[in-house]
Amino acid sequence: MQLKIMPRRKRLSAGRTPLILFLCQIISALDVPLDLVQPPTITQQSPKDYIIDPRENIVIQCEAKGKPPPSFSWTRNGTHFDIDKDPLVTMKPGSGTLTINIMSEGKAETYEGVYQCTARNERGAAISNNIVVRPSRSPLWTKEKLEPITLRNGQSLILPCRPPLGLPPPIIFWMDNSFQRLPQSERVSQGLNGDLYFSNVLPEDTREDYICYARFNHTQTIQQKQPISVKVISVDELNDTIAANLNDTEFYSAKSNRERPPTFLTPEGNASHKEELRGNVLSLECIAEGLPTPVIYWIKEDGTLPINRTFYRNFKKTLQIIQVSEADSGNYQCIAKNPLGAIHHTISVTVKAAPYWIMAPQNLVLSPGEDGRLMCGANGNPKPKISWLSNGVPVEIAPDDPSRKIDGDTIIFSNVQERSSAVYQCNASNEYGYLLANAFVNVLAEPPRILTSANTLYQVIADRPALLDCAFFGSPLPTIEWFKGAKGSALREDIYVLHENGTLEIPVAQKDSTGTYTCVARNKLGMAKNEVHLEIKDATRIIKQPEYAVMQRGGTVSFECKVKHDHTLIPTITWLKDNGELPNDGRFTVDKDHLVVADVRDDDGGTYTCVANTTLDNVSASAVLSVVDVPNPPFDLELTDQLDKSVQLSWTPGNDNNSPITKFIIEYEDAMHEAGLWHHQTEVSGMQTTAQLKLSPYVNYSFRVMAVNSLGRSLPSEASEQYLTKAAEPDTNPTAVEGLGSEPDNLVITWKPLNGFESNGPGLQYKVSWRQKDGDDEWTSVVVANVSKYIVSGTPTFVPYLIKVQALNDVGFAPEPAVVMGHSGEDLPMVAPGNVHVNVVNSTLAEVHWDPVPLKSIRGHLQGYRIYYWKAQSSSKRNRRHLEKKILTFQGSKTHGMLPGLEPFSHYTLNVRVVNGKGEGPASPDRVFNTPEGVPSAPSSLKIVNPTLDSLTLEWDPPSRPNGILTEYTLKYQPINSTHELGPLVDLKIPANKTRWTLKNLNFSTRYKFYFYAQTAAGSGSQITEEAVTTVDEAMASRQVDIATQGWFIGLMCAVALLILILLIVCFIRRNKGGKYPVKEKEDAHADPEIQPMKEDDGTFGEYSDAEDHKPLKKGSRTPSDRTVKKEDSDDSLVDYGEGVNGQFNEDGSFIGQYSGKKEKEPAEGNESSEAPSPVNAMNSFV
Repeated sequence: MQLKIMPRRKRLSAGRTPLILFLCQIISALDVPLDLVQPPTITQQSPKDYIIDPRENIVIQCEAKGKPPPSFSWTRNGTHFDIDKDPLVTMKPGSGTLTINIMSEGKAETYEGVYQCTARNERGAAISNNIVVRPSRSPLWTKEKLEPITLRNGQSLILPCRPPLGLPPPIIFWMDNSFQRLPQSERVSQGLNGDLYFSNVLPEDTREDYICYARFNHTQTIQQKQPISVKVISVDELNDTIAANLNDTEFYSAKSNRERPPTFLTPEGNASHKEELRGNVLSLECIAEGLPTPVIYWIKEDGTLPINRTFYRNFKKTLQIIQVSEADSGNYQCIAKNPLGAIHHTISVTVKAAPYWIMAPQNLVLSPGEDGRLMCGANGNPKPKISWLSNGVPVEIAPDDPSRKIDGDTIIFSNVQERSSAVYQCNASNEYGYLLANAFVNVLAEPPRILTSANTLYQVIADRPALLDCAFFGSPLPTIEWFKGAKGSALREDIYVLHENGTLEIPVAQKDSTGTYTCVARNKLGMAKNEVHLEIKDATRIIKQPEYAVMQRGGTVSFECKVKHDHTLIPTITWLKDNGELPNDGRFTVDKDHLVVADVRDDDGGTYTCVANTTLDNVSASAVLSVVDVPNPPFDLELTDQLDKSVQLSWTPGNDNNSPITKFIIEYEDAMHEAGLWHHQTEVSGMQTTAQLKLSPYVNYSFRVMAVNSLGRSLPSEASEQYLTKAAEPDTNPTAVEGLGSEPDNLVITWKPLNGFESNGPGLQYKVSWRQKDGDDEWTSVVVANVSKYIVSGTPTFVPYLIKVQALNDVGFAPEPAVVMGHSGEDLPMVAPGNVHVNVVNSTLAEVHWDPVPLKSIRGHLQGYRIYYWKAQSSSKRNRRHLEKKILTFQGSKTHGMLPGLEPFSHYTLNVRVVNGKGEGPASPDRVFNTPEGVPSAPSSLKIVNPTLDSLTLEWDPPSRPNGILTEYTLKYQPINSTHELGPLVDLKIPANKTRWTLKNLNFSTRYKFYFYAQTAAGSGSQITEEAVTTVDEAMASRQVDIATQGWFIGLMCAVALLILILLIVCFIRRNKGGKYPVKEKEDAHADPEIQPMKEDDGTFGEYSDAEDHKPLKKGSRTPSDRTVKKEDSDDSLVDYGEGVNGQFNEDGSFIGQYSGKKEKEPAEGNESSEAPSPVNAMNSFV
């Protein structure tokens, strides 16, 4: 299917509104190719109101196109301007632009006037606007003598500027002699007319260099008015001046400097009128005077102010509405208000309009015999008048054309012929201006032609509109048809939109929209076609956007921006700050995906935008960086309302550095007493900028303020001015007053003195007063210097005194001080506690009682009672010089106490002494007491010696602390089988005088566990345990000895030992390599069940001794500390061979030894030992 464009405009839906502006630019006029005959068209001209710089050549532009190329001519002030007669005027070749050379000679004023350009060829004539040429002017101020202005504080004042009239009007501003702009505020501001208005004057307004400057932009010159001197004086000064020189009538104003309601300085009266043209900026101004300074408000009486077009300037004294329209007409009211009243002024606004286009006439191309029309739609206030010209001549006097008919703002053409070609001008004018537009009628007969380049490639982002151009020309107007693909595949009308200018629109281009499109143009004179190509690209996307960041000053922040794009497009990533370029600073680093800002500063805060651009699209994402820090220090500290004991401090907060100030900390320095040391005064809310401070007398205050936010506190502000308060009597007396004696006959009175801040005046002293508490004496007083101690001598010992210390200075005394009680010095107590007796509670605890010492005998503050006690030494220890005495102290007035930790069955002695602050009193008579018996400690040692086949002998030492008279020993024992289970328990009582006991009828080769403890009349003591093993059968032992004494056996054993050593080495090597060697199985195969060698870790045989030798075993129930076996006198005995079994034979061949093993567990079989077998073990394997 084909799509055909007819020569009419299709309606666009509201959904395609964004395309309208673009398409209107395309279809607004039909361009005629320049190779075809056409009337002239003005393409460039100077502005209607053309202000020139008189120092440069005058250039008046006029450019036009046409076929044949047009010729140019000019009129000046309505008459022909013959440029050939003026040597200073030249016309640019091929152009109508004039250049007037006034730089070499001549004056710009000579060429002032109204100029109009005409471009003409055989098809018609086009004319330019009337161009009014005027040179700019910057005249000097007229000389004038300005008298100094003197006025009272609080009066209003207007300083006139009245600049010279210039072209264009100058820009006005006020500065001083140093070219510094004068500060303006709600109180002082410049009006629209350039005058400087003071709502009320202050003494700081006094100066001699108020200068009004006028800047003329065209000539780049600045003119200045003579300086104006202003002096603001108080009422008293002014009266003196009046009396000497002036009278009231010679002042600018005779108003009092007292507070007054507002009145308007401009405009005058209650109402005024303002007229403005449509499209301009409406500026309304109200400036009021009053004291306090009035505030200005604006309202529109019959409506609301337009939100997006309303702006307030000059501290709300000026209301501006941009792009003003007729709808902005109405009554506007400004209100000036201060605490004493309000006043209003109504400004009636009328908006007029110079002519403006509703529809300007468009060029018209017709073929012979066609019809057409030119329309000229304009509006204005008042309604503009429409007039037509043909080739620059009013249509009423232009040559007649039978195909033309004029109907108001429309010219209708019927059955046109080639002679109907002309340029028509539409002029719309009213009292505020005019509009002039050229539009030609060109009668041509031309076959279609496609103006768009062949094989143009269009690249479009997916899901966006695609516009394929098919610019064409032909007369009559051709129809346009579009085809897709080489075979002309059909296009569905619901997908494609066709525009009158030939453009094919694909509203939402998809990947399958890619391909070749053919445009065909046809009229009755022929046909033309053109192919274009469309490619659809993936949209560029930001898949990782920069994120909002908060960074403290000096830190480093990073923004990330990752982009995904079509692989055939090359994106460029650009970073912007506040929509401008990044600062040219090395702290900003940009790599592929990141923007890094190092050493962040305050001015780095703002909006950072990542922009990804390709040749077809661009996307952006933004993030805000907030630079935070502790606040800047407050400044402009000021002290007001200065009273004796208070002052008001005000300040201006510093920049909060994007973190709100939560509070202000105020500190003070006392330059008189503690210079350089700052103290905390108070804190106030972060919303306050003033604080009422309480002051102390006779302090030279300076204050400083610190601001605090969430990041910390600011640096301190500069110190305020110093403020010295008047001296006064002290407000407080010394604290920490005490009376304590250092000797028995004195009273030392001490106190914490006042600091310099608390002294309240010079000459700080103290009045110290004292008297006995229980006597009738009068107060004794003495005045001392600024010290902290006074000593009263000759006092009785430990007597209560009433004491007071009062501060005074050169102004007077502090309030009456509080009375405190003290005591004169203490002495050692004179009396010992009486009636001391002891109650023995048990064998380790006794209770002591005593009678208290009378308070008068203590002669001081009772600290408590102290008991000295000691144990009587044995006869062997009585020759020691010092007894081991113990001391227990009982605080306060206690009359009894417990003595813990005593030793049972012991003889003790004690005495009691009273203690005061000076020391101890005499001791009470010694009291003796005995502790009863207690249970004994465990026996000191337990050893098992002389093990035989069926007996074991036990030896022990008595308990080190019997704690009484031993009555007997208790021995309990039980066997332990091979599985470490315990057998039946045997209980045996042994007399207390025994230290050795032999157990008989025991099982051979059996382990026994023994429990042994002593007893007194108080009960059983702690037990000691031990384990031992009876020996093996003697016949087996003798056989072992007989074989072991043979020489051949010794040699065999050496060979076996060598073989085992080799096997161990091989096993060790294989084990390091991860292999296994079954040594255990080979040992099991040759083991004798009656011979069970023990592991080294499980214990060894004990130490040997004969019947006469009763050496005890070393302490320990499992392993003796000495592992050697003693030799007998005979040289025939066997020596110790190895680590497996430790043993020794007597001369008669019998084997004697002691077993000692673990208390809890015993290995089931001795051949599990990993040690190398001893010769005895080896021998057993051959029996």
